[in-house]
Amino acid sequence: MIPVDEALDLLLGGIERLDVETVPLDLAGHRVLAGPIVAGRTHPPFDASAMDGYAVRAADVETVPARLAVIGESAAGRRFAGTVGAGDAVRIFTGAPVPQGADTILIQEDAERDRDVITATETVAAGRHIRRAGLDFHKGDVLLEAGRRVDPQALALIAAAAATSVEVVRRPRVAIIATGDELVKSGAPRTDDQIIASNSFGVAQMVHDAGGEAIDLGIVGDDEAAIAAALDRAIAKRSDVIVTLGGASVGDHDLTAKAFSAKGVDLTFWKIAMRPGKPLMAGRLGATTLLGLPGNPVSAMVCAELFLRPLLAALQGQRHRRRLFRAVLDGNLGPNDRRQDYVRATVRLEDDGELVVTPLNVQDSSMLRMLARANCLIVREPLALPQSVGDPCRLLLLRPID
Repeated sequence: MIPVDEALDLLLGGIERLDVETVPLDLAGHRVLAGPIVAGRTHPPFDASAMDGYAVRAADVETVPARLAVIGESAAGRRFAGTVGAGDAVRIFTGAPVPQGADTILIQEDAERDRDVITATETVAAGRHIRRAGLDFHKGDVLLEAGRRVDPQALALIAAAAATSVEVVRRPRVAIIATGDELVKSGAPRTDDQIIASNSFGVAQMVHDAGGEAIDLGIVGDDEAAIAAALDRAIAKRSDVIVTLGGASVGDHDLTAKAFSAKGVDLTFWKIAMRPGKPLMAGRLGATTLLGLPGNPVSAMVCAELFLRPLLAALQGQRHRRRLFRAVLDGNLGPNDRRQDYVRATVRLEDDGELVVTPLNVQDSSMLRMLARANCLIVREPLALPQSVGDPCRLLLLRPID
């Protein structure tokens, strides 16, 4: 068995970013930028009012009250075409272009209007309440770097920069093969000796969340030839990653490793010093990475969190940073063995900002209910000593803290 960090380094070693494609702006969300975003225009492209009020000359309101003649209106998308001269004012609204000749905005609360005449009741300095052209960015500015995932904020910025299409990294194609005579599809007839193939759904959702495309190749029984045929189908679909579920251990019915070997897969590792998830294997077949996850549901999902997510990030030109948070225990933990342990737990944020984590009382690797309850994993090093309430620990978040 090899350590988790060593296995992850081996898995990601030599992984190259996938090729680039251009997509319309409305399809760029959640994709990863293949290159920097450079502004195609200046934003805002003109001096704009930040408030509703009147565009005036600061010199005309140095002394108040001051009477000014309203000579027109400037609205968003429809500027005043004239020039503001001495004693003039232009009614202006938020976002509208500041007219030529005006150098400040008198907010409407500081003006009393009588038909086409206003009386300024407060002075205002030059430049007040004006957003200068280019306040946000100028044409040619680099706004986003390659490797940024296009979240809603990034997408809005790209659109403001006048882009209509975006170069992004191709989505990784991930074929998912569930193995085992005991498995049936959800909704299909089953005997009392069979269970639903649930792992496929969880892994497919994880692939989607990580920006990939999941290809479900269904369930394959405990037959080496059938598993090999499924691998052929996955390769024919030009899969970047093939994920098998189950059959990675050493039992008489665990045939995935044999099928890998028969196909000429160059195994990178087999068996990890971790719990849950010891029977995890990985290898390469040409440009395709194969990841053999354990059959136990919790083991499969934890291994996918620790290995599949970083792999998909690397294929998209990103570095998957697994941040470990410091917390204090609200429960007791016994001594650990020689494997790195990932303890399912719930963490809460106290009013003082401290994270307090409670280990779940059952850690069986078959219990999805416990995994669904957990919002974090307590990471325990090999041979860790017993820990008690109040002791410090490190944890890995699985989802946001409620």
